[in-house]
Amino acid sequence: MRSDRSRLTAELRSAQEPTADQKRRFTEFLAKKYKRKVPLHWEQDDSLRSGFRLQVGSDVYDWSLKGRVRQFTDYLRTLQPGQDDLVPLMRQAVEDWSLALVPEEIGHVLTVDSEIATVDGLEHAQYGEILLFTGGIRGMVQDLRRGEVSCVIFGDAEEISAGSIVRRTKKTAGMPVGEEFLGRVVDALGVPIDGKGRIQAEGRRPIEAPAPGILERQPVNTPMETGLLAIDSMFPIGRGQRELIIGDRQTGKTAIALDTILNQKGKDVVCIYVAIGQKTSSIAQMVENLSRRGAMDYTTVISAPAGASAAMQYIAPYAGCALGEHFMYHGRDVLIIYDDLSKHAVAYRALSLLMGRSPGREAFPGDVFYLHSRLLERAAHLSDELGGGSMTALPIAETQAGDVSAYIPTNIISITDGQIFLESDLFFSGQRPAVNVGLSVSRVGGDAQTKAMKKAAGTLRLDLAQYREMEVFTQFSSDLDEATKRQLAYGQGLMRLLRQPQYAPLAQHQQVILLVSALGHMMQDIPLDDIDQFENGLLAFLEEGVPDLCRRIDMSGQLSQEDREEILNQAREFLEDWKSNGKRGG
Repeated sequence: MRSDRSRLTAELRSAQEPTADQKRRFTEFLAKKYKRKVPLHWEQDDSLRSGFRLQVGSDVYDWSLKGRVRQFTDYLRTLQPGQDDLVPLMRQAVEDWSLALVPEEIGHVLTVDSEIATVDGLEHAQYGEILLFTGGIRGMVQDLRRGEVSCVIFGDAEEISAGSIVRRTKKTAGMPVGEEFLGRVVDALGVPIDGKGRIQAEGRRPIEAPAPGILERQPVNTPMETGLLAIDSMFPIGRGQRELIIGDRQTGKTAIALDTILNQKGKDVVCIYVAIGQKTSSIAQMVENLSRRGAMDYTTVISAPAGASAAMQYIAPYAGCALGEHFMYHGRDVLIIYDDLSKHAVAYRALSLLMGRSPGREAFPGDVFYLHSRLLERAAHLSDELGGGSMTALPIAETQAGDVSAYIPTNIISITDGQIFLESDLFFSGQRPAVNVGLSVSRVGGDAQTKAMKKAAGTLRLDLAQYREMEVFTQFSSDLDEATKRQLAYGQGLMRLLRQPQYAPLAQHQQVILLVSALGHMMQDIPLDDIDQFENGLLAFLEEGVPDLCRRIDMSGQLSQEDREEILNQAREFLEDWKSNGKRGG
């Protein structure tokens, strides 16, 4: 890299020596461009055949035949042809293309491995800019140092070697976006990997973009229902919120995310699932489950599996966020799931250590907090002036032995608007979803919860807290009075009520019916093993008996006192029928 521009010299290459008139014009061009007299030296280069190649420091003006062909090829790569318009597009490209008079800036590879390349000669390269290597391989600038830059490599780096030429593109990394991405599985660069053909993109968005400002947002006031009774009743999520799902591995974190996607069916919500560092077979199985249940119609899966490079795992969530922003700024509601950011941080740590950055706590670089904050802050509920769209983020983080005080979990907890903590002991005891009511919280969702759900949930959380305290207090006692026994039975019934099988999200009216009935002590005397059967029968009984009530709750989100009394009366009737007919009621 030539850092002292006061000593610029120009090197002119061509197969034939330029004439005196051509040298004069080159000298005038240099004086006008660089505002000084630049010495010009000619060197013969038979490989150019025709035209000239002028290099001034790291600036290159390639007017040779070879350079013009390459520039035209690069121009064609920027076009987005459809299925049947390739020939007209080629004609248009030939008519519109002109030889670039802006200099190219080139550098040379100093060192390279499978993930990172160090390049010199690119004194104007910017952070996040895409560089073009030999063979069309692309990289992204990640570290700027005096005299050199380091970049991550996308793709196979075998064709790159020390001394290879690198060119600036003067473009930041972007993600193709558009409606056709719905229903597809793509990699972190937006390339389809599901074998269903190419995707016609409507445009591109930078993967790194500033988050909406305060004046561009509005309060979170609309629910994003998960369909899970334990979450919607006590830790509701609003559209535009960031709610962390956290817990040890194999405790049902992904199951909550998938149920939330399934619950958006028919609600005009675009869902984006970003899989980071997972097994390819697990991602394929998840896509199959979503397809079988009709959820892929409104879902895009961005896959950066464990076999992908650390660079691809690093950019995957930003690429998914860029796709989500495309829909959000078009007034749509978006749900994006990052599964999971713990593996994302590990991929970034690997890249940072390879680039020689100083390691900090747990070997993570010092900017690992900024890594996730600049991603999650882009989730928002936009103002009406910007279309009123929203993007709700459900990041997932993994803990080790339930340690929520570890470095990455605490970072993400401090960025998000609450967390749903899944506990291993609850999971293995059969309580699924294994939500720890004491450690979970939603700092926004109460404002976005419907009035019907607020009224129905009532004292649920308080009752569960009292049950947990009483359970701990009485586990060492064998002689309990009748009131305590009934209190324990009531709490056990509530815990059993919150159990819910996977891929079975509940509609709002179903949740309201179950909550009103349970908190009204309708299930007090039902044996625990029969509660699931009782719930299904009760829902069928009310949906058949009072369909208008169910429809009214779903449509209005309201629960009047009359509706509450009607639910309790219907529940009592079903309970009597249940008891008298031996579980055959409904």
